[in-house]
Amino acid sequence: MSSPADPMTPQERRIGASLASIFALRMLGLFLILPVFAVYAKTLPGGDDRTLIGLALGAYGLTQAVLQIPFGIASDRLGRKPVIVFGLLLFALGSFVAAWAPDMHWMIVGRVLQGTGAISAAVTALAADLTREEHRTKVMAMIGSSIGLVFALSLVGAPLLYGWIGMGGLFILTGLLALGALGLLKRIPSPPLPPQVKLPLREVLANGALLKLNLGIGVLHIIQMAMFVVLPQALIERGDLPAPEHWKVYLPAVLASFVVMVPAIIAAEKRDKMRPVFLSAIALAALVQGGLYFLGGSLWWLGLWLLLFFVAFNILEASLPSLVSRIAPAAAKGAAMGVYNTTQAVGLFIGGAMGGYIAQHFGDNAVFFVCALLATGWMLVALSMTFPRRTAPTT
Repeated sequence: MSSPADPMTPQERRIGASLASIFALRMLGLFLILPVFAVYAKTLPGGDDRTLIGLALGAYGLTQAVLQIPFGIASDRLGRKPVIVFGLLLFALGSFVAAWAPDMHWMIVGRVLQGTGAISAAVTALAADLTREEHRTKVMAMIGSSIGLVFALSLVGAPLLYGWIGMGGLFILTGLLALGALGLLKRIPSPPLPPQVKLPLREVLANGALLKLNLGIGVLHIIQMAMFVVLPQALIERGDLPAPEHWKVYLPAVLASFVVMVPAIIAAEKRDKMRPVFLSAIALAALVQGGLYFLGGSLWWLGLWLLLFFVAFNILEASLPSLVSRIAPAAAKGAAMGVYNTTQAVGLFIGGAMGGYIAQHFGDNAVFFVCALLATGWMLVALSMTFPRRTAPTT
């Protein structure tokens, strides 16, 4: 038995970095077009129909939600890497179709195809297969943090890239990155197939501990998307910051949040403090939404709340999949991650739709109020969770 301070091996670090890069592509396909798509859509036949624009934006998340569980189950039966390769190829194909799309209908087809590359469950299950339990949260932190980083970089970089290479170039870029990820995948070892034991999906769906984690990821992404329906306008109106300069707030907030997040992840892992760290992050998410509701009237306040949101978001994005991988039955880790990622995708879709509806009918501040209620409700559920104890590292 090795020391509790046993560090990550170079292979574990390489695996974490490679899988985080691959995983980021899924979110890149969702986030990169958000700041500029509505402008570009007007140049396409059918782009004056907001229903079609909404379908093009939402189609990706919906097909992700539909296919995460089948892809997760397939990774349990066929192996993680073949499923990831297939998903990356589908994602690349969809990107190239979207780049070529001559009208909104073909754009929707491309976005649907992008979404069929539902590799998140297989990627996170592969991370669980190849890393020791005492370092799994670190690897999940690398993967989860890629979401926040890609989101911030998309907000910063999409307008610049759109000006340089156009929307077609953006889609071609995401397709080429997906193909490049195949090279990263080749560097990752192939784990043995998980035990081929029949485990009905309903046993995963009915697992109370997994249900609470799935609820958590859904609520987290509902809050994320709803919040960012109205936050950019708040930065303009309350913070007097023009849209092209929003990166001056987003990027420092995300980068600083990574620095703040590290001690929390270390405490959760090495000191067996997952419960207080996890619950504190949910409480911080609720505090942020309350802060935006009551104290969001200046750029400095908005920047502070955004920083704290990304701290909470990154801790939870790292902790949730790690907990799922530790609780799920060995024969159904892929299926469990599939359900988890399905809930995540549904949360993204609901959050955007909910945020827009509430803002339209009740005002922007009502979005923060509802998000605060959701986070508080999640906290009440999480208080009843039983957290797995950290096991001693083994050689």
